[in-house]
Amino acid sequence: MKNPEAQQDVSVSQGIRIMFYMMKPNETSFRTLEEVPDYVKKATPFFISLMLLELAVSWIRKGKPPGRVDDSLTSMSAGILSRLPRLFSRSIELTSYVYIWENYRLIGLPWDSPWTWYLTFLAVDFGYYWFHRMAHEVNIMWAGHQTHHSSEDYNLSTALRQSVFQVYTSWIFYSPLALFIPPSVYAVHLQFNLLYQFWIHTEVIGNLGPLELILNTPSHHRVHHGRNRYCIDKNYAGTLIIWDRIFGTFEAESEKVVYGLTHPINTFEPFKVQFHYLIYIWTTFWATPGFFNKFSVIFKGPGWSPGKPRLGLSEDIPEVTGKEVPFSSLASQLIKIYAVVQFALLLAFYEDTFADKAALSQVTLLLRVCFILLTLTSIGLLLDQRQREQKKKINKWAYTKLKTSAGQRKSSTKQKDNLPIGRRYLHVIYVI
Repeated sequence: MKNPEAQQDVSVSQGIRIMFYMMKPNETSFRTLEEVPDYVKKATPFFISLMLLELAVSWIRKGKPPGRVDDSLTSMSAGILSRLPRLFSRSIELTSYVYIWENYRLIGLPWDSPWTWYLTFLAVDFGYYWFHRMAHEVNIMWAGHQTHHSSEDYNLSTALRQSVFQVYTSWIFYSPLALFIPPSVYAVHLQFNLLYQFWIHTEVIGNLGPLELILNTPSHHRVHHGRNRYCIDKNYAGTLIIWDRIFGTFEAESEKVVYGLTHPINTFEPFKVQFHYLIYIWTTFWATPGFFNKFSVIFKGPGWSPGKPRLGLSEDIPEVTGKEVPFSSLASQLIKIYAVVQFALLLAFYEDTFADKAALSQVTLLLRVCFILLTLTSIGLLLDQRQREQKKKINKWAYTKLKTSAGQRKSSTKQKDNLPIGRRYLHVIYVI
């Protein structure tokens, strides 16, 4: 029998406490996995509320929004893509965990004990630290995690920029917990650990004093998202920064942080954001000579190449000047407004699809997913405006060539009126 709590909306107080990992053990302890609420889904209104609050604070303090429309839409598109597989099956993080629990557990800690709850809090956070660290130090895992780092802005929408593939490696680091911690307790903390990390993706919160010693904070996580040399491979914490302090990966925020990948991908196309690094690994694998070198392309760090240390050399990381200009859309304001409206409508459709999935056939679900993918791709292409820019370059080249071939004659109104029809057409499409 399912817990009625799993079907109920959370109150404002509960929603805030869920987002900040402040729920009590007696509120969030369940006998079975089926009773555990989908806290991530329930948190959606609080995601939106906090993003609006961040927007208001940024306008008041800086007179501008905390990010750009094109980048934020791309981040939220990635968030939608990352959750679409849940329409068809349970997360592999839970499926693998339940399998180990049912077949290989050594002992079963009591699901309703506060001690089990707090132990699981520490164990999940410890597992996350090592997963996150390996996601930066193992190239094939970085192929999934780089999606989250590809934004050149740093705001709450960045937290939603998640990878479709990341869960297919993260489950490994939580599996040992299944030897003794009940799946229902694990499922609660897996969600809370994820939700806590939402609010730390912001620039509107500064140093938090003594809390900086223990908790992962916006300041610590800004460093993690930086592409400055001092930021690379630092601050892997989920909730507690103590793991970074213990294992030597902590770095305090000092100079201004420049966000994004060391080699920006310069696109808002959602599939390129997700897949581009896998393609890079594939081409590098075949271009690299030697079996062991090929093996290293997959399992050593993103900065590795033959003759270099496992994680590469720090001097290979491009230095930042602080004058870097983020890749921005060439689309007009009207097109951006259209993209926002289109995304808002799609978001409602996406929420309805998840709400109705039990009543929909697999074929209908698949068709809905295809529609979602097509719409997100269309929005990304609209924002990129690559075809239009390429057309303008070709037209400019053709117009210049034709003009040059006509000689260096002085322009006059009469000459313009007598332009050959081909040159008139080229002049029009060049201006367009």
